[in-house]
Amino acid sequence: MAARTAREFARATITRDILDAARARLAADGPAALSLRAVARDVGMVSSAVYRYVPSRDALLTTLLVECYDELGAAVEDAEAAVPRGDHGARWLAACRAVRTWCVTHRGEFTLLYGTPVPGYAAPQDTVEPAIRVVLALARIAAEAREAAGGQGAPRAAALPDVGALVAGARDVVVQRGMPDPPAEVVARVLMAWSGLFGTISFELFGHLNNAVSDPADWFDAVAVRLGCDAGVPAP
Repeated sequence: MAARTAREFARATITRDILDAARARLAADGPAALSLRAVARDVGMVSSAVYRYVPSRDALLTTLLVECYDELGAAVEDAEAAVPRGDHGARWLAACRAVRTWCVTHRGEFTLLYGTPVPGYAAPQDTVEPAIRVVLALARIAAEAREAAGGQGAPRAAALPDVGALVAGARDVVVQRGMPDPPAEVVARVLMAWSGLFGTISFELFGHLNNAVSDPADWFDAVAVRLGCDAGVPAP
């Protein structure tokens, strides 16, 4: 890799300062109140100068979304990669714990990723791939657990609604990334686990578990293990 020029290094440094200031603003003010003027003030620049690095508030939000989704995805992937491949239950729990750890230590960023949408902003297509890294990690574990069990796991009870047609797109995404081809029911249960995990974290961060559970971390682990078992991943 060629060494960066002084100009390139300076630009990268200032851009990093702008992103760090914006992330601090997420925690202090929330995503809806994020403004380039406030960020410029925080980094000691006039607002017009910031536009040389970030063309608009929407561009700043998009950059933050991609960066934060990728950080969260990498944390989850690294956590489960450290566990022996055959221990699917431990891999699942490690991945879920990594989700919670990142989210509770990045509350402002969590609000951007999974909170109320920012009025007037629509995330572009290039945020999709980073956004699905977590669910893909969970889907891979569930698919490999089912394969290891000889194709057993997460059977559909006759009384449950058939959601196969609803998750056909998600199943295609899993297969396109070279994972073992899981039944639609497994895909559906992983998607339910995904929403359940982030819903539990949201309840914790916004105080809805107060006086309901004695220990949010232990409660999260219990939820994660149960959701994993529902998706066909054995308990660790």
